[in-house]
Amino acid sequence: MFTKSQIEQGVTLYTRKSEQFKTVSFSIKWKSELTEEKAAARAVLANVLQDSNAKYRTQGELRKKLDDLYGTVLYTDTAKRGATHMITLNVDCVNDEYINDSYVLGETLELIQTVIFNPNLVNGEFDQKIVAREKRSVTERIRSQYDNKTSYAQKRMLENLRPNSPVSTSSDGTEQAVQAITAETLLQAYESMIANDIIDIYVVGNIDEQEIAQKLKELLPFKARPSRQQQAFKTDEHKASGDVQHVREKQEMKQGKLHLAFSTPVGFHHPDYSKMQVTNGVFGGFAHSKLFMNVREKESMAYYASSSYSSHYGYLYVMAGIDAELEEKAVTLIKEQLSALQNGEITDLEMEQTKALLTNSITSTFDSARGQIEVFDQYKELDENFTADTLIKAWEAVTKDDVKEMASTIQLEIIYLLSGKETASNE
Repeated sequence: MFTKSQIEQGVTLYTRKSEQFKTVSFSIKWKSELTEEKAAARAVLANVLQDSNAKYRTQGELRKKLDDLYGTVLYTDTAKRGATHMITLNVDCVNDEYINDSYVLGETLELIQTVIFNPNLVNGEFDQKIVAREKRSVTERIRSQYDNKTSYAQKRMLENLRPNSPVSTSSDGTEQAVQAITAETLLQAYESMIANDIIDIYVVGNIDEQEIAQKLKELLPFKARPSRQQQAFKTDEHKASGDVQHVREKQEMKQGKLHLAFSTPVGFHHPDYSKMQVTNGVFGGFAHSKLFMNVREKESMAYYASSSYSSHYGYLYVMAGIDAELEEKAVTLIKEQLSALQNGEITDLEMEQTKALLTNSITSTFDSARGQIEVFDQYKELDENFTADTLIKAWEAVTKDDVKEMASTIQLEIIYLLSGKETASNE
């Protein structure tokens, strides 16, 4: 799917020639171990690098340059995967062959070089005003999670489930860690990212792969860094204790947020990974799944009910919006849906619909260059010859007995309820 070439030890280029798009898409990913302090510094750093640089000193100057390049898009992002923290620089520019001018790709490459290697420094440090502004921006992003009660409930459940672990660590770090950042420590984070991170560079578009590879090697002079596999940043091994935590918390709100976490030994690198994806789909991953049909539709017990498979941590999460006084009934009904899977109570239609929707999700992802990059960046850890058909064939091969077997490995670890304070007198 992608052509792989080594720029330096620990720095890898992946190119894909495709006439599918009229743009050329770049994605540079810096990967490091995930900690709260690192995540906070790197979240602020990503914002600062996107803001301006040594050549375009203000947001306005940088935006004008992007406009001059026929609306080239440039932005940074942060994310986590397992125990890995990622900073990504994404750039999309029009392919020169679709316009009269032939300078856009070349100048876009030079702009990428500037953003990475020539940040906006004042007297050898990041601009204090920009750092302060982007610290506020990241802090507001962290605080905004409090207003989204579903996200907040998930966050609090994970903090109770696995404190001080990558599982519960945000890709933005903590508010306290953000506040502790200075212009000096941010520069240290930048220098460490440039010198030490594992780097994956992606290019997708109607390109000359050899030519673009040569240009990137010249313009992005990354030095060699310790050679580590992507799997080097793994989460710690975790085994369920058998005891189920039960946590209730209250805020000023109306609808209760019921969140459950189930552990499973089947993670992303496990040979049964595809089987667990199908199992989650039948359990609660889609609108036809057991949780939706029985907890929400049939019993009308929840405003919403679904599950998700967090394969890099080996968890299945269930989320339901309920009236708080129905917590016990809702938990019982959720457990019953899992028991049904464990007993093999699975219909042909549930299997067919799950496989069809999984297939649709991966094929639709491939409709965009960015989707191709993101999917490949993850799945190349399993197989660098990965294609969409690889996954589709694995899902098609899953049987009802496989789902029953996978369900038997799923074990409840925590029940978390976030509800309104007015329910206190009813408990």
